[in-house]
Amino acid sequence: MNVYWRERRRGQRLVLVQEEGADEIEVGGVRETKEGYDAFAKTFGYEPGRAEKGIATLGEAKSFVESFNPWELYEGAQGLTVEPEVRPIEG
Repeated sequence: MNVYWRERRRGQRLVLVQEEGADEIEVGGVRETKEGYDAFAKTFGYEPGRAEKGIATLGEAKSFVESFNPWELYEGAQGLTVEPEVRPIEG
């Protein structure tokens, strides 16, 4: 299992891959806006505190998302850490 950030057109997405060759599961993300960065961490219920708008920097937005450990919603993903290298946009 791996957790990493992947570049997107206007931001980055935090993804979980449960096994080699499997599809990426989006568990969070950040998007650049005119007011800063919007950030969200996925949940299976309604938790409005897991999203925030207007964060000043990309690093702060990513830290906000990671603080929820959203990948731990999936079985077997407890205790994983986010890989430090951001992966490029998929072709």
